[in-house]
Amino acid sequence: MKTKLIDRLRPLMLGAVLLSGAAHAAPQSLDRVVAIVDNDVVMQSQLDQRVREVQQTIAKRGGGVPPAGALEQQVLERLIVENLQLQIGERSGIRITDEELNQAVGTIAQRNGMSLEQFRAALAHDGLSFDDAREQIKREMIISRVRQRRVAERIQVSEQEVKNFLNSDLGKMQMSEEYRLANILIPTPEGANSEAIQAAARQAGGVYQQLKQGADFGQLAIARSASENALEGGEMGWRKAGQLPPDFAKMLSSMSAGDVTQPIRIPNGFIILKLEEKRGGSESVLRDEVHVRHILIKPSEIRSEAATKELAEKLYDRINSGEDFATLAKSFSEDPGSALHGGDLNWVDPDSLVPEFREQMADAKQGVVTKPFRTQYGWHVLEVLGRRATDSTEKAREQQAMSVLRNRKYDEELQTWLRQIRDEAYVEVKLPGADQATQ
Repeated sequence: MKTKLIDRLRPLMLGAVLLSGAAHAAPQSLDRVVAIVDNDVVMQSQLDQRVREVQQTIAKRGGGVPPAGALEQQVLERLIVENLQLQIGERSGIRITDEELNQAVGTIAQRNGMSLEQFRAALAHDGLSFDDAREQIKREMIISRVRQRRVAERIQVSEQEVKNFLNSDLGKMQMSEEYRLANILIPTPEGANSEAIQAAARQAGGVYQQLKQGADFGQLAIARSASENALEGGEMGWRKAGQLPPDFAKMLSSMSAGDVTQPIRIPNGFIILKLEEKRGGSESVLRDEVHVRHILIKPSEIRSEAATKELAEKLYDRINSGEDFATLAKSFSEDPGSALHGGDLNWVDPDSLVPEFREQMADAKQGVVTKPFRTQYGWHVLEVLGRRATDSTEKAREQQAMSVLRNRKYDEELQTWLRQIRDEAYVEVKLPGADQATQ
C-alpha cells in the first residue's frame, strides 16, 4: 500500500479531515481542559491527537512539518467549531443509528475495493483503530446533518434567479469552465476600523510575497489562514465558474494552473486564491437519466428503526410474490411527491439523488426490485424501469443552474453561519500562551 488508507478515505468521508473524539486519544497521566465551549469542553488529549493527525497529513504531502506549537491555536479553533456543531446536533435530537453507521462504513470499504476485514486490517496498518474510525465517521455524519438542517434548508433560489443566471455571461462561462482551488484567508474583525483593515492588508501582502518567493501554499494556509479548510492546506475542491463571484471567475479564466492571485478584499477580510487545476471547455451533449420508482418507509416516534426495516422487507417480499409495486407504493410509501403516482419518480438525473440511492440505482438491474436499503430519509425499495442518454434540454440546463446557485449560496451561508455560532457561543480558551477569549 503506497499511501495510507486515511488519505484514500479523506475524499470519501463527509468532511475533508477525519474528526477525533475526546475518548480516542491515548491514555494520559495528566489531562486538562484547553477550552470551555458552551456546555462542553475540549481536552488537551483531543488537541494533541488532532495536531498529530495534521502533522502526519503535512508529512505525507512531502512538505516540512511545522512544530506542534505552531499548529495548536489553528487546530483548537477547528475543534471548537466542530464541538459547537455537535452540541447543536445533540440538542436537535440528531442520532446516527448503528445500522446507518454500519452502512456508511461498509460503503467506504467498498469504495476502496475492500471487504470489511480488509478495511479493519488497513486501518490498523495506518495506526487507526476500527472503533476510532467508526466514531470519526459518526461525528462527520452528525455535523453534515446539522448543516443540512441549519444551512441548506433555508437556501432558496427563485426561477428568475435561474433565468438571469443562464442569460448572463457568467452563466454561459460556468458551463465550460471548472477550477480546482485553494485559498488563504486573512480575516478582519466584524466592524473593523481602517487601522485593523490596513493591518490585515499588510499581513495578506506579506503572505503573498512569501508565495511569490516560492513558499508552499498548503503550509502557509495551515499556518496563517482563517478559512474553514485551512487545515487541508486551503483546498476548496472543484468549483464551477458560476459558483464564484463574477470578479473571481473573470480573474481565474485568464490564469494558468499553479498561479496565485494577489490579495483580494472580501467582506470578512482578504483572500488569496491558488488555481490548482482547470478543466472543461466543451459542452456536454448527452445526459444519463434513469426512470425509477421507489417506496419509502420512515422511522418515527411510534415506529422504531428495526420495525421500519422489517416493514420494508415485508413489502419487498410481497412485491416478489407478485403484488403490484404501484399499489403498495400508494398504500405505504411515505414520499408524498411520488406515492400518489405509485412511487414513480419519472426520469431523474442520478447526480440529483443522495449517494446511497444513486449507488443502489446504478447497481440495480432493470425490472428487478432491490432489497431494502437505508438512506438519510428512511428505508427504500426501488425498481429501475429504464435508462437513457438524452440531449441536454433546457430543463436540464435549468436544473444545473439551480444546483450551481444553491451551491454558491450554501458556501456563503455556511461560512456566515459558522462565524455566527462561534460569535454567539461562550468560549473560554485555556491554552497556555493564547488569549483568554470569552464570548
